[in-house]
Amino acid sequence: MTDHPIIPLAGVIGSPIAHSKSPVLHAHWLKTYGIRGFYIPMDVAQANLREVIAALPRAGFVGCNVTIPHKETVLGLADVVTDRAALIGAANTLIFRKDGRIHADNTDGYGFIANLRQNAPGWAPAAGPAAVIGAGGAARAVVASLIEVGVPEIRIANRTRTRAEVLRSEFGAKIVVHDWVQAGNMLEGAATVINTTSLGMEGKPDFRVPLDGLSPGAVVNDLVYTPLRTKFLEEAAAAGCVTVDGLGMLLHQAAPAFERWFGTRPEIDQRTRDVVLGG
Repeated sequence: MTDHPIIPLAGVIGSPIAHSKSPVLHAHWLKTYGIRGFYIPMDVAQANLREVIAALPRAGFVGCNVTIPHKETVLGLADVVTDRAALIGAANTLIFRKDGRIHADNTDGYGFIANLRQNAPGWAPAAGPAAVIGAGGAARAVVASLIEVGVPEIRIANRTRTRAEVLRSEFGAKIVVHDWVQAGNMLEGAATVINTTSLGMEGKPDFRVPLDGLSPGAVVNDLVYTPLRTKFLEEAAAAGCVTVDGLGMLLHQAAPAFERWFGTRPEIDQRTRDVVLGG
């Protein structure tokens, strides 16, 4: 008798999940590197999450991504939680280890920084304050990574001020909270500006924060990537800023997970971008 080769499986769990670009991205990498594996979308309700995650390793899964609304809940289902996932309070990547333990990580902050470094090569984190619009889950990953790379001050404005105050209490004195109605003012003198909200996304309300305070030369990033060139980025480009779209963060956060699951570090090139945009 010959041993059957094991075909590694991975996927993304969320609800809803049909919109996710991750299956197209991972399928592209699996094909590019000639890996006999599969990556599938899984729409899982909150009530079934624990049961599904417990069953996946027994079905041949090496890990999975986790998205809304499960990113916080899965921390309680993991045996090992990385420091950065604990700090952010959410996980986007699970690794099912051979010893049966579930390892939870968060690669969103890594993906955010890697995207800036690839697409704004002159970006210097210590050059000045960062202004972060929004205080949700994505903002937590952004703030944690900005602190890690040495940004001196992080200004945050969120429609519900208390959420921004929570970030200040958790991340410390580098955080300066601004009222939502004053969000435009916090852009003055900011070297890095990030929209972490869904404002400006297709099907969502318009992004209305006034941008006349932007400094020419500032690095401006929108985490929204549908559309790829948001009005926020277009206005920033017209003001002389260096603009970075949100697609790169999606691609870069996926790379370390793919490597852990399938054993190959994928390259993020123009072909990868084109495939995901077309898929």
